[in-house]
Amino acid sequence: MESTVGFINNITNNFKPETGVVLGSGLGEMADEYCDFAISYDKIPGFIKSNVAGHKGRLVFARINGKNVVFMQGRNHFYEGCNMSALIYPVKVMKALGVKNLILTNAAGAVNADYRPSDLMLITDHINMMGTNPLIGPNDCGERFPDMSEVYKKDLIELARQCAQKSGIDVKQGVYIAFTGPSYETPAEIRMARALGADAVGMSTVPEAIAANAYGINVLGISCISNAASGVSGGRLSHEEVIETAARAKSKFKSLILEIIRCIG
Repeated sequence: MESTVGFINNITNNFKPETGVVLGSGLGEMADEYCDFAISYDKIPGFIKSNVAGHKGRLVFARINGKNVVFMQGRNHFYEGCNMSALIYPVKVMKALGVKNLILTNAAGAVNADYRPSDLMLITDHINMMGTNPLIGPNDCGERFPDMSEVYKKDLIELARQCAQKSGIDVKQGVYIAFTGPSYETPAEIRMARALGADAVGMSTVPEAIAANAYGINVLGISCISNAASGVSGGRLSHEEVIETAARAKSKFKSLILEIIRCIG
């Protein structure tokens, strides 16, 4: 950890980010517009380069609307063969750099039949179906059994809702369920997810949210609905569709993120 933080601080002249933003599939373009310093993951000690389309794999540091921000321009995934400790390592690094608020974004499939591609959903809670927990192993977060009753902070959800309203953006609120991937879910699995109370489904976010909550970072989650999940519309699912839909939603997504950054404490 010390070597990672020291390496980053040396390049960024000890830039101290207060807010972190993890940009999911197809959403990374935003960081290209706001960049004071950028470091490829494969150059950073302890980081792993993502090989998924739509993930550039860079840490981008920027001063935006009077706030110091660090973007993760893409993330690693459990289905890439990464272990959980590697997936949450960037969260630990952001904590060490000074991040207090973390905005986790993703592209997700609609489980809720009322959702449409390019909708934005504020995550109110999650269901972990990944079969493991990122906190398994030596305890380095302080509390061995972290409380999970409010992983996604209600005050940040309300702030995001108000920012969306101010920007003229309609947002949904719902529960995100995470499977490991990389295969998409079967119709039966989506029926199960709906029965469990999920509104959107994806293959990320939950490990980072659990870790950030354990490390005392305030979490806000936002899903860009990229497609109707299997069995919802009957159409064939593809990663290309995910990227294309995220691109269509990028304007309102960018507006919402910028407004949240401006207003966040």
